[in-house]
Amino acid sequence: MSVSKDTTVSKPKQAPAEGQRRGRRGGGDASFFYYDFHQEKASTYAESYDMSEFLYRLHFLAQLNQVPIRIGMPFGYTVAGLVSFLFLFALITGLLLHWDKIVSNFFIFRPWSKWKTVWTDMHTALGVIGFPFQFIFALTGIILIVNWVLVKPLTNYLYDGKQEELYLDLGFSDSQTYEYLYQPIDQDFNIQPYLAELKQKWNGATFSRIFIKNYGDESMHLIVHAKPDPKLNFSGEGKAIYRIHDNALVFEKDPHTASSYKDKVSSIIYHLHFGDFGGYPVKITFFILGIMGCVVIISGILIWLVARDKNNVPKRKRVFNFWASNVFLAICLTMLPVTALTFIAVKVYPEVNQDFIYSVYFYSWLAFSVFYIIRRNLRATNKETLLLGALLGFCIPVVNGLYGGNWIWKTFAAGETDILFFDLLWIAISVVALLAFVKIQRDGGKQDNAKKNVGKVSAAPVRGPKIIKKPVTE
Repeated sequence: MSVSKDTTVSKPKQAPAEGQRRGRRGGGDASFFYYDFHQEKASTYAESYDMSEFLYRLHFLAQLNQVPIRIGMPFGYTVAGLVSFLFLFALITGLLLHWDKIVSNFFIFRPWSKWKTVWTDMHTALGVIGFPFQFIFALTGIILIVNWVLVKPLTNYLYDGKQEELYLDLGFSDSQTYEYLYQPIDQDFNIQPYLAELKQKWNGATFSRIFIKNYGDESMHLIVHAKPDPKLNFSGEGKAIYRIHDNALVFEKDPHTASSYKDKVSSIIYHLHFGDFGGYPVKITFFILGIMGCVVIISGILIWLVARDKNNVPKRKRVFNFWASNVFLAICLTMLPVTALTFIAVKVYPEVNQDFIYSVYFYSWLAFSVFYIIRRNLRATNKETLLLGALLGFCIPVVNGLYGGNWIWKTFAAGETDILFFDLLWIAISVVALLAFVKIQRDGGKQDNAKKNVGKVSAAPVRGPKIIKKPVTE
């Protein structure tokens, strides 16, 4: 129904003016919309925008595509690709730097020591454990985001600059067209029988994309893409094309048996990056490994700052190091309470769209970040963002129950696994954040007491020699 739904890159085509001819060349039949079958309501991309779409787009900085900087590719995607490359570079160089002590330090973890020791131990242990995952995540991210580095030369030398043909051969787009006959089809269209037939043929496969070409015309075609069951075929893709006016299956590629080399390679890259195989156990594992990567990065920044906060380092460098760490931690750590706050706002506010989510998330993130940057207290930033994130995180299941009726016991009884898992996830995140806050609070109290006792050493008073004055005689 549309060329692209990504409105951050290109705007949807408008219907032609009255009197102009309709058809595939004029673009008059191209449109994109969401349809809620439960509420029987159609909506645009911006109107149906939700937090899942927002966070998915945010993780590769799609929102920055609105920045008017023209470098040949969308600005946000380019920045995300550059960050992925730097992340991969940091992983490799970090492993080489710690190579000599990896084995000895890996088995040392002292969670009840001072925070500098905890940071060092976490950085080493979690960095080694999560290295394979972080490496795969960074590498596949580079391939998915900045593949234009490879696409550009291939397009010029193998496809004579016709990039659309290359993407069609790679399976990234389905630009197959059919001649518009301008003859209305005299039958009702129901997509369900076609999907039921394919579901029976491709047992265990999941439909990934559905295209409808020339809707309502006699040349109308239905194109269905499917992913195989990972238990039967870990990588591959299926495709079927139906001609609607005579219900003929004009093309079929079984996802379990007829996958090409290209299908297998692209499927493996997507599976390894998104973790969309193996159900909840794999998703939970990927999530924990992703959080471990965040801990490794933040602990690395803190270790880097402490190691350079020495008297032999020039003052201007120490000031720069502190401000760099201060800005980085303020921006990163405030994402926890901001994300929880936005989830609550989305549930409470009656009319949620793309503008509302953008306003709540980015303005609150800006306010929190500026506040903690100006405050210039790394301990307070770490401690208060954890506490605020924990409190707001505990509120999410409550708000979900009050405004949606999705109380934990109800979703458990009804078998609504996704909603139940979402609430339990935020409870788990909040518990961990609260435990970290308590530990920081205790260690801070011990350090304050130690500073107060500096110089208060009990000892016997020291008396100088007794001076006896003798009378002066002449």
